[in-house]
Amino acid sequence: MKRYILTGTPGSGKTAILRLLEHLGHSVVEEAASAVIARMLAQCQAEPWAHPSFIDAIVALQRQRQQRAASSETEVQFYDRSPICTHALAVHLGRPITARLSAELDRITGESTYERQVFFIRNQGFCEPTAARRISFEDSLVFERIHEQSYRAFGYELVDIPAGDLADRAAAITAITAITGSESPLAGHVPEPAESRRAGAGGSRP
Repeated sequence: MKRYILTGTPGSGKTAILRLLEHLGHSVVEEAASAVIARMLAQCQAEPWAHPSFIDAIVALQRQRQQRAASSETEVQFYDRSPICTHALAVHLGRPITARLSAELDRITGESTYERQVFFIRNQGFCEPTAARRISFEDSLVFERIHEQSYRAFGYELVDIPAGDLADRAAAITAITAITGSESPLAGHVPEPAESRRAGAGGSRP
């Protein structure tokens, strides 16, 4: 199975691209950090990213989802972030690289879990705040650079997906991975998620 990572700074459009890929029939695995933040907010923890267990909670959910998705019979999967992103997040927050994160980085490196080509979704010139995304556009650009540094440090090849039309961005990804479905009539359309196709997400939501 080929597992391709979509990464980038918050607000770059990763999730919208993932939704479109999912709608086109591709197997996708959602971001873990957003789910961890939502769960911790529901538990009345006002700033989840400040909690000592935050990084390890993301690592645990990422591994759980990746291993669950491994049972899928699809040949290709698209992942919204990976443990390399969690490394970048720890650096950005000024947090130590925990033993759990370090072990997971060793595992995915040793097992070649993800394809070496990583789709780097470039910023769109703005960053809209949400309950889980409390970062200015200026800080998001710093975070973007840290992601680049982390992925390059671990030996991944970044494939730039520039800002642009949603369908064009998805088509650029499917063209590179040689997956049927890059020519979509749904330009500009962001579909509702199809739960049955979201490999690895079931049962993991907070």
